[in-house]
Amino acid sequence: MKIIEHTLSNGLRVLLVPQRDAVTVTMLTLIATGSNKETKAQNGLSHFLEHVCFKATPSRPSAKLINEQFEEIGAITNAFTSDEYTGYYAKSHPRHISTIIEIVGDIVMNASLPVEELEKEKGVIVEEINMYEDMPQAKVMEALSELLYGDTPAGRGVIGTKESVRSFTRDDVSEYKKEYYTAQNTVVVVVGAFDEDQVRTTIETIFGTFIEGYKTDNAQVQSDATTARLASIIKPIDQTHIAIGFPSVALGHPDGAALSLLATILGGGMSSRLFHHLREELGVAYYVRAEQDAHSTNGEFVITAGVDTARLKEVVDAIVHILQDSKTVVVSEKELSKAREYSIGMLGMGLEATDMVAGYIATQALLTGTIKTPEIIAREYMAVTPQDIVRVAHSVFDPESVRLAVVGPYPAPTGLIDSFVAL
Repeated sequence: MKIIEHTLSNGLRVLLVPQRDAVTVTMLTLIATGSNKETKAQNGLSHFLEHVCFKATPSRPSAKLINEQFEEIGAITNAFTSDEYTGYYAKSHPRHISTIIEIVGDIVMNASLPVEELEKEKGVIVEEINMYEDMPQAKVMEALSELLYGDTPAGRGVIGTKESVRSFTRDDVSEYKKEYYTAQNTVVVVVGAFDEDQVRTTIETIFGTFIEGYKTDNAQVQSDATTARLASIIKPIDQTHIAIGFPSVALGHPDGAALSLLATILGGGMSSRLFHHLREELGVAYYVRAEQDAHSTNGEFVITAGVDTARLKEVVDAIVHILQDSKTVVVSEKELSKAREYSIGMLGMGLEATDMVAGYIATQALLTGTIKTPEIIAREYMAVTPQDIVRVAHSVFDPESVRLAVVGPYPAPTGLIDSFVAL
């Protein structure tokens, strides 16, 4: 993977990834702000700002006009907000690269934030919150975050609450945008088939006027050892959803590769230990997953599943047994080799589209300052030993730090968390 990097005079970082045979091109602008930068009163403000930037600019006075200008060139556009960054992107035929750079730049830098549009969008986001309330897989992850991080930005939902969203004023939004939407806080990535000189010139012309400002580093996020260990949310649904979380390591940690492979061994595919046992042998679940989720200063190892409500305790006990086994029995070289190849394959398949490559490059550049190419990550996977897997399992699967969130039709037994004592 060839990455061409340069920095504009105002401090904005540009990364170009040419793919001469690509049939599309993606332009992504990633800004270093998300819900972790918010106070409790601001909860959801980063996400709200992302929505309203699309409503109008001085040269494009309506959301309809903005959307039409993308669609009339056959382009798609969208945006997203996380705990640590906010992204705006567009994807098109390569001949329209200058146009999508200009429109996205206009949205990011010049959003006019009309009051009447802000008020209407509050209703849209309240309905988005309602949508997630009706999605137990989303609700259980929200509950787990609160258990892991407590009453801190990392423990609150990115989308905010109905009350916080309804409270935002135009001044709140405008001041927040001025603080974080700056050149030094931004990475622009272009991936696909494009003329390098043309793209450089266009980015310099459009983003060279982006206001300067201090780069805002991410605050240290730590798990909260004082929170409740079990959360039970009652929903009138037919299945019980569980999320088990352990504090883990941040991006760039030496154990990151081993933990990623441990997640693959436990729940990364249809032959993984958890999937095979819970679905194929016990017949109690349709989906079972394990993930090592790393952020700039923290991480969590998470296991999720949707299970038969009547067999909840049996499922938790089975998961505990498999985790305990991973701490004590050295994985075979055959199983580790399968996990390596599966992980490398999934990484490659996840980077087949220009928009996925853009996100892969931009998040690393923004959060760590460096970029690990797929080749580097593959070498890290190949260097992991069976002993490394046991070591990281032993370090992460701590019965004192585990948190369990449950969403189902009945209250979870209060003693359910005690199953983890066996770890």
